[in-house]
Amino acid sequence: MTQDRPTSVVAAVWLTWALVALSGITAVLSVLFKDELMDAWESGREDAGSVQAPSIVPVAVVMLIVFALVAVVLLQFFRSGHGWARVALTATVVLMAISTAATLRIGPPALFVVLSVVGLLLQLGVVVALWSRDTATYLRAHDATQDLHSGS
Repeated sequence: MTQDRPTSVVAAVWLTWALVALSGITAVLSVLFKDELMDAWESGREDAGSVQAPSIVPVAVVMLIVFALVAVVLLQFFRSGHGWARVALTATVVLMAISTAATLRIGPPALFVVLSVVGLLLQLGVVVALWSRDTATYLRAHDATQDLHSGS
């Protein structure tokens, strides 16, 4: 069945891809500005000399890889009209928002603050698009069609 997807579904997909791209940019910039990020982490910490600094670059790269792979899978199911993929995608984006907010705690350089704020806005946009009325109607219509085809 070919069904036109509402704007909210298309927006959720594109905003999620924008998040993947932003994660890629952040990972690349984490490599390029590794020293600045480490300085930001160490500034204002009394225990900076006694505590091993976190490895920021590997975390950024792993987050990019994991999020991109999860997004590819979940978006395929979501675009096909599976409601559970909306819930899983929402949980993934919310967890990513929590990690973005945690990044802001260390007082990163201004470039990373801007990227984090853009990321939080994109994440909010994804969640709003995923849970809009048009998206819910699209998913319900797809579920009803699947029930008719399966004879349930």
